[in-house]
Parts: sequence; C-alpha cells; structure tokens
Amino acid sequence: MILDKGVATQPLDDLDRRIVVATQGGLPLVPEPYEQVAQALDSTADEVMRRMRRMLESGIIRRIGAVPNHYTLGFKGNGMTVWDVADDKVQEYGRKIGALDFVSHAYHRPRHLPEWHYNLFAMVHGRDRDEVMEKTRIIVELLGEDNRGHEVLFSSRILKKTGMRIPG
Repeated sequence: MILDKGVATQPLDDLDRRIVVATQGGLPLVPEPYEQVAQALDSTADEVMRRMRRMLESGIIRRIGAVPNHYTLGFKGNGMTVWDVADDKVQEYGRKIGALDFVSHAYHRPRHLPEWHYNLFAMVHGRDRDEVMEKTRIIVELLGEDNRGHEVLFSSRILKKTGMRIPG
C-alpha cells in the first residue's frame, strides 16, 4: 500500500493508522488477508475493508495491488520505454499504453530540456531484450505519427519497490 504524500486529508485515527502500518508492506499471503489483519488489530475484516476503501477513495491510500517480481516470473528483459509525445496527448496515450498486457505501468513525467525531451514513461516486460524490442514496436505503431522519439532503457538490476512508509 502506498500513501499519497501530495494529498491533503483528514488526520488518520488510531485504527486507520494501525491498518496502514499493518499493511504498508503488503497484505498477508493467506486466503483471507483482511481477516488476518483484523485479528491482529482487534477489529473485523468488514471494518478493515470499509476503512481501506474509504482511505482509497479519499486519496490517503493511492492504490492496493500486487507488485510482482518480474525477474522471478521469468521476465528478465525489462525496459523502461520513454516517449516524446505532445503534452496534450500524454494522458490519452498513457491510458492506452498502460492497458497493454506487457506494460506494468505508464506515467507522465516532466521534460528536462534541452537534455531530456521525453514525457511519457512505460515499463515493458519481456523474457529477454529482443522480446522487449518487439513489444516496443507495438507501442510505436500505436502512437503512429504522434511518436516524436523514444528510447528503451534496460534494467540492470531490480530495485526494491516501496512507497512512503509511516512508522509503527
């Protein structure tokens, strides 16, 4: 779970804070994770889910989702593709590219001219670099003439994927 540090929200009450602390490293990998969290917090699974849903809707929690280790799954050719598209089309293309089954995330980033003119990033996964390049060509076709340039930056190692943490 990731807290969005850019959202102005109401302070967390004690149970909300304990839920965030208990789950910020991930939900337990058990058949009923919310039940296990609830038991540890002396609450109910329904209450934990209700509060997490409220925190998600209000922006306190940005997302709840799986963060796979692509290397462990056999995808060792991972590459961050970076694209130069018109600023007024970044959201549209970000959604389209992010929906591709071989892209784990796509997002807008500011340009840093004159050195860095890319404003759309998309993580492409493949079993090797050749497969990533093949999949990148699919994005090239999707963007068509709106692709004003791109590069593929291949991963050399996996980084720990964590968001902001609050102390327990």
